Amino acid sequence: MHLPHLFSGMSLLFSSSPVISSIMWKLFTVVSLFGLLVSSCEGAVNTTGLKLLLSPGATISNNGSSAPRWSDFDAPTPGAVVTVATEQDVLRTVQYCIALNIPFFAQNGGHGWSTTINLKQNGITINLAGIKAMSIDSAKSAVTFQGGALISDVVNFAYNNSVLVPTGTCNCVGTLGAILGGGFGNLMGQYGFGVDNLVSLNVVTPLGTAITVSPTSYPDLWYAMRGAGANFGIVTSAVIKSYPTNAAGLTAWHGPLIFLGTSLEALIGAMGNLTMQPKMAMELFFLLEGGQPIILLNLFYYGTEADGRAAFASILAVGPIADETAILTYDQWNAGGDGFCTKGERKPSFGAGLAKLDPTTWRAVWNKWLAFASLPGAETSAVILDVYSLVKPRTFADSSSAYPFRHTVNYNAIATGWYPDSTLDAQAEAFGFAARDLWRSTSGLPVNSTYINNGFGDEALSVVYGQSLSQLQTIKKHYDPLYRFNQWFPIK
Repeated sequence: MHLPHLFSGMSLLFSSSPVISSIMWKLFTVVSLFGLLVSSCEGAVNTTGLKLLLSPGATISNNGSSAPRWSDFDAPTPGAVVTVATEQDVLRTVQYCIALNIPFFAQNGGHGWSTTINLKQNGITINLAGIKAMSIDSAKSAVTFQGGALISDVVNFAYNNSVLVPTGTCNCVGTLGAILGGGFGNLMGQYGFGVDNLVSLNVVTPLGTAITVSPTSYPDLWYAMRGAGANFGIVTSAVIKSYPTNAAGLTAWHGPLIFLGTSLEALIGAMGNLTMQPKMAMELFFLLEGGQPIILLNLFYYGTEADGRAAFASILAVGPIADETAILTYDQWNAGGDGFCTKGERKPSFGAGLAKLDPTTWRAVWNKWLAFASLPGAETSAVILDVYSLVKPRTFADSSSAYPFRHTVNYNAIATGWYPDSTLDAQAEAFGFAARDLWRSTSGLPVNSTYINNGFGDEALSVVYGQSLSQLQTIKKHYDPLYRFNQWFPIK
């Protein structure tokens, strides 16, 4: 980095506020003392000066494995990982990166698989795993949680406080990472998407300032963060609505049905014809079990077993070979997916939104999946179909948040290759692209539409941001004119 660039970055930050000015002068002194002029090439990043700015509990590692990713396929390879211990650590790390023109990226659970994340050895991963504190208000109507909290953390906290909180369905995923893209989950038919339940966000901005974003404080940023949050800042903590309930309300009828592949067309037909009421959710998987291909369908009903079986009668009529459903407590609802939490190995994933389900298409996808999963090393590869009730989400206007597919996409499909090393990359991509093309060909949508959290990374911005793109581009120019948040389907 040349000195004029450093001085220019400093002057921008000095002008933001007296507090920021004081901090940045301290940073400038440290930088001058240690000569931390970091190159803009691919060389390793120097973090010596940063250590003096962070709290005692924060750590800095030059080993990327200190913040492992769910998938190693095209994963970021940062030169340093800063594991923060306070929200202030996030702010100071961002300020440091801005001052020295160091690329950075915040990691919550590490499950984002998009190939748009291209952080290299000259960049810093800001690992939020060290900030997980949670609290609940006296009325039990809102939970505050920090940016590193996983879904399991929030669910367990909510369960212990006899409230429900709309989260995703995978325990090891970062709560905010899932929500800021839209936020799907078993409770959304009753309470809306995750973004519909946010109350406020504490955000470190592209200018290196800390602000609270809410419907009244920054209404344009409030819109943008809820659907495209990773483009506009790092959320260090958030307030989300919670719903008090009794002991019975902390249970649901939930669990898997197992079907043979011969039932696929009948099952997809039944799923496509089923009206999803607010208390219902389904998640389908193609899996190899003991070397044999099966269809696993997780059913969820927020209520009694009798009511659940009645609601899913048409699915049960298809004829599963096994029924492992049961009444489960809230803290166990997501346990069935824990096998997907293993980090590492390669898991390129390809998503597509659908308005309808075509049985013939799903048979073709089955054949593509089975051919790939039968290869040595690829046995854990899977296909996933998420089916949630949209009754409550569709009571909100499209303009209420940046999530773009509220009234168009009814189903979300994902093809995931899972294997140990790069030798199967070409075959995995061929499988994923083929499955995605098949889904798109009969999606029933006028344009390709992919939930941003499911995108592979090659999608056009219009595919993941839909009708929200133009407004997001305007907001991006205002809040991030220097394009500092540029790792997650970056808006241009």
